[in-house]
Amino acid sequence: MSIARAFSTLPARAAARPTLGAGVAMGAAVAGFAMYEVSKSPILLESKTIAGEKGTATERSFVMIKPDGVSRQLVGKIISRFEERGYKLVAIKSLTPSPALAKEHYSDLSARPFYGGLVKYITSGTPVVAMVWEGKDVIKQGRRIVGATNPLDAHPGSIRGQYSVSVGRNLIHASDAFDSATKEIGLWFAPEELSEYEVGQISKPVMRTE
Repeated sequence: MSIARAFSTLPARAAARPTLGAGVAMGAAVAGFAMYEVSKSPILLESKTIAGEKGTATERSFVMIKPDGVSRQLVGKIISRFEERGYKLVAIKSLTPSPALAKEHYSDLSARPFYGGLVKYITSGTPVVAMVWEGKDVIKQGRRIVGATNPLDAHPGSIRGQYSVSVGRNLIHASDAFDSATKEIGLWFAPEELSEYEVGQISKPVMRTE
């Protein structure tokens, strides 16, 4: 065997050139793996929702002052807690929820024994104040501002720790995760009800020319 024949590049060149079928198969495998990854973590790849973008300054949380908070005239104090923390109020309204709205809002608790009483209380006639707050980590930090579900376990500096003594009348609700914030904001507000503005900016007054 000659040296030239032993080191011929012809077989190597043929092996390095992929066939069309192999390329299609490789593309399909890559696409299939990508679809698998998307199915595992859709929130990471599609995190921009009505609740903003998770972990950024556009993150939003749904907060509701319950009938006991309204009847005890704590609305202003509760709003101040979020404002003083630096969060931006992008939507607010007062309403008496319908039974259908209340049931959907608390659907994750439908199997619990207190579900019926909770729905009845929220729809009893005293209005609630529904709000959307925006800011970095507002979901996690908002829960800290609100305090533990049972006021007896809540930090004294939290809203529930300072103003509430009963788990059945704990004043306020706040979204506990990005998924629940997305659901709750969409349930209580239409997209056009959410304001877009810069904190601290006030439009200039219109100057009269007459």
